[in-house]
Amino acid sequence: MSPAPESPAAAGTDEAEPPPTAGGVVVAGPKSLTIGAVVKALVGEFPDISISKVRYLEDQKLLAPRRTPGGYRLYSAGDVSRLRTILRLQRDEFLPLRVIRQELAGGRTEADIASPASTDESTRAASAPGRAGAAIRRASFSLRETGGLYSLDDVVEETGAERKLIAELEEYGIIAGQARSGTRYYDETEREIVRSVAELARYGVAGRNLRVFRTSADRESQLLQQILAPALRSRNPERRREAIEALENLAAVASHLKHLLLVRDLRRVAK
Repeated sequence: MSPAPESPAAAGTDEAEPPPTAGGVVVAGPKSLTIGAVVKALVGEFPDISISKVRYLEDQKLLAPRRTPGGYRLYSAGDVSRLRTILRLQRDEFLPLRVIRQELAGGRTEADIASPASTDESTRAASAPGRAGAAIRRASFSLRETGGLYSLDDVVEETGAERKLIAELEEYGIIAGQARSGTRYYDETEREIVRSVAELARYGVAGRNLRVFRTSADRESQLLQQILAPALRSRNPERRREAIEALENLAAVASHLKHLLLVRDLRRVAK
């Protein structure tokens, strides 16, 4: 007699296939989705989503899909909406999971978060060249993708920064840029660095003053890499992908912690 098949949860199946039938009746209801179907439904907006990432969010108690007797996860429309909210808070507001958990507990929903299109539009409007006090975009950037490339003219036009400031940032190693066919290009992260520095420059912060930020970032990067060093060096693609996802989450947590420490110190001045 052959042993009973292992349940999907125990076997770690990708659950991309529909759940089995029970007594000839399909377990999943018309509004329920398997984890594979959920990933497929959201990958258009979140290219980095994966089954392992959804499982990780469940492990962190952010999701609680129901399970069939056979162990398959089934996600309701509410579960999918909650997941979309979590992913948008990670991507658009760069929030760590602990803070996201608090946001959800406080009633934050998908409807409270602007769509990517409206977010981009408001970002462009808020950061128009020459506008004092322009809002600085608070967004996460994938560690695996650098986004598009922007010429020096594009960066100047979109950020309102002076060319002299951009040259100064290169001189001090804050940004690097790359030359292609005689034109200087910058990736999306560097463009946003220029945008942030341009805002600081309005308050008299010069490029040489940014060394403290660069030194701090270098030290934090080294620390986070040390924490996940074995997994990041793994030859197993799945393990390495999970390590990079964990690294992105650690970066978000570290960023939030640094923000809190800064607020704590500056609060003393405001008293």
